[in-house]
Amino acid sequence: MQKILITGTAGFIGFHLARQLLAAGHRVHGYDGMTPYYDVRLKQQRHAMLLALPGFTATEAMLEDMATLETVAGDFAPDAIIHLAAQAGVRYSLTHPRSYVETNFTGSFNVLEVAKALKVRHLMIASTSSVYGANPKMPFHETDRTDHPLTVYAATKKAVEALSHSYAHLWELPITLFRFFTVYGAWGRPDLAYFKFTEAILRGQPIDVYNHGQLWRDFTAVEDLVEGVVRLLPLAPPVPAARATPVEGDSLSPIAPWRIVNIGNSDKVHLMDFIGTLETLLDRKAICNFLPMQPGDVPATWADCTLLQRLTGFRPATGLAAGLKPFVDWYQEHARR
Repeated sequence: MQKILITGTAGFIGFHLARQLLAAGHRVHGYDGMTPYYDVRLKQQRHAMLLALPGFTATEAMLEDMATLETVAGDFAPDAIIHLAAQAGVRYSLTHPRSYVETNFTGSFNVLEVAKALKVRHLMIASTSSVYGANPKMPFHETDRTDHPLTVYAATKKAVEALSHSYAHLWELPITLFRFFTVYGAWGRPDLAYFKFTEAILRGQPIDVYNHGQLWRDFTAVEDLVEGVVRLLPLAPPVPAARATPVEGDSLSPIAPWRIVNIGNSDKVHLMDFIGTLETLLDRKAICNFLPMQPGDVPATWADCTLLQRLTGFRPATGLAAGLKPFVDWYQEHARR
């Protein structure tokens, strides 16, 4: 059993991760700001479910509130910290850039400071496939260049990756970052495309399909993402590459206990195929409103997850129909409440 502090437990991914770790017998303390980016009632429902489970406690506060974060973390004394909390949404960052700098960068800086002070065994930080930006080389590998972010959201996540490396180097703080790819599933975020598509299709309303449908995404079931994180957590924390047992294709820093790992489905799926799968599961046809490419968007994402498999023996492989069905079932039940 470990004590694990997770930021963002009222969020989509944090909720699923906390639930799996609790089921495995760990103690989890959640830290979440309950921001109104989308309906707070959904976040409250997720937290209520977690609070009903043994081993879970929670604090509602912002990461920018350093005094509260220090007190909570110090009292809980975690063995590991998993930092998921962030201002999400690629398109929202076009109109609200300040919230990304304050939450994603300043909040992450505070988490790094706390982890350093507590000398935690392992700090894990959620990054994103968006950091690959304009990189045309696919599938994306962890050691590919990520120097050309296309949105403020991606830029803040890239900045956190760089800042975390300096902390790992200066204070020998073991850090694993995981870049996730287009996650979907039950209890998901209402601002995500698959959620909005489902809502519109069931209501007989048109859905906005950007770049005239010519988009490809590495769609990843939330269960697979969580399994990847859970399997990375108990590994021996990263050490500098010069002191490590060689793993082919590793992303270890040469001078710091720091590593990046992709977690995706290792496949790029055409957006129209994704919509077609939803149509089949919902037994309804979508009305498509085809639009040009959105600013900051990319034509395709595609993860190379070989490193994850070599480190953990696990590689996400949930197919679209199998992965979307739990969401569709949950949405149809949730929508009737």
